[in-house]
Amino acid sequence: MANRKGERRERELVNRLDEHGFAVMRAPASGSATERELPDVLAGNGSVFYAIEAKSSGGDRIYLTGEEVESLVFFARNFGAKPRIGVRFDREDWYFFHPADLHVTDGGNYRIKRETALSSGTDIAELAGESEKTTLTDY
Repeated sequence: MANRKGERRERELVNRLDEHGFAVMRAPASGSATERELPDVLAGNGSVFYAIEAKSSGGDRIYLTGEEVESLVFFARNFGAKPRIGVRFDREDWYFFHPADLHVTDGGNYRIKRETALSSGTDIAELAGESEKTTLTDY
C-alpha cells in the first residue's frame, strides 16, 4: 500500500512540475532492484535540469538512507542535472532541498522535518525560477 501511495505522489509531482513548464519524466525503475540507481523524476525547462528523489510522509519527518542520497548525487553529476530531494508532507505542498542542506543523522542517514520544509524548503515556483524568496543573505 505504501508503494502505491509513493507512486501516486510521484505522478502528482510530475504533473505539478509540468504545470510549471518543465518537461518531466518519471523513472519507473526507481526503487526497484535495478543495476543502476535512478532518481524518481527527471525535470528540465531548457535552462535548468533536476534529478529528483521524491519522498512523502504522513508524519513530521522524512528519512533517506545515505545510499539513496549518494546515488542521486552520483546520477545527477553524471547526467548534468542538479540533485534535489523533493518532500511532501500530508496536507502540504512539495518542497525541495539540495542534498547538502539536509540534516545528517549519527547513523549517516538524512532527515527532513516538516517545520524545516515549510520554513526553508524551495517551493515549485521557486524551483522553476518563477519566484524568488528573499532572504537576508540576498542583500
